[in-house]
Amino acid sequence: MDNFKIGQEAIIVKSFSEKDVEIFSEVSGDHNPVHLDEDYAKDSIFKKRIVHGFLYGSLISAIIGTKMPGPGSIYLHQEINFRKPVYLNERVTALVRITGFKPEKSLIFLDTFCYKNDNELIIDGKAIVKMV
Repeated sequence: MDNFKIGQEAIIVKSFSEKDVEIFSEVSGDHNPVHLDEDYAKDSIFKKRIVHGFLYGSLISAIIGTKMPGPGSIYLHQEINFRKPVYLNERVTALVRITGFKPEKSLIFLDTFCYKNDNELIIDGKAIVKMV
């Protein structure tokens, strides 16, 4: 934990294609037509197909497992608030920020966010990670 400091951040940027959504639907078993059927989605509150929230939310996990704190960290807790939908091929930026530590238990506390179009908040939450 000596390598980390409060306020430290890491990001990942990605877009999700139609193929990404279809693969996630198969892997997760979430076949909600609002993700897969354009005609159905047209009549929804979203007016077109949306990306699964947990698909773009998984970018937070990618940061935790690969960048900060990185390999060997154990994801213990995540709160997620979904604020806005993400449509196919929109650019999503996930950001994780360190907010605190509990060294005696090897815990790191994080604020977690996802944005689209660089500044529209689509996810906010908190996470707890254990370093091993």
